[in-house]
Amino acid sequence: MVGAALLAQYWGGLVPCELCLYQRWPYYAVIALMALTLAIGRRGISRAALALAAVIFIAGAVLAFYHVGVEQHWFAGPTACTGGGLVGGSIEEIRRRLSATPVVRCDVAQWSLMGVDPLSTGNLLVSLILFVVSWRLAKRMATK
Repeated sequence: MVGAALLAQYWGGLVPCELCLYQRWPYYAVIALMALTLAIGRRGISRAALALAAVIFIAGAVLAFYHVGVEQHWFAGPTACTGGGLVGGSIEEIRRRLSATPVVRCDVAQWSLMGVDPLSTGNLLVSLILFVVSWRLAKRMATK
């Protein structure tokens, strides 16, 4: 998913919003965790690392679900990266709000496939799948 996000950003020209960037952190954390686990190379550590990875992936899925919900307007997003109304106030107040609005908004997908942002929705699905795989592997290692 990080590779797809980086390709979309640097090759596809999409600029990530704040929530898009936050969704990369669970993958970075698991990559670092697994690299450390491989370096240590002990079975008990591997099992614990897989269980921790499962927890990180479910947290990533929750974050991805939140982002999908913000894009679909199911719930309000963070005020730092979602559009507020411009109704009311003086011209100077409207200008101030416009200048404070981020260039890349979290509540508007830059591109969509059949009305859905493939990156945030794909991240939700991949995070759930990786949660299940990590959890099952950790359980399997516990029984051996």
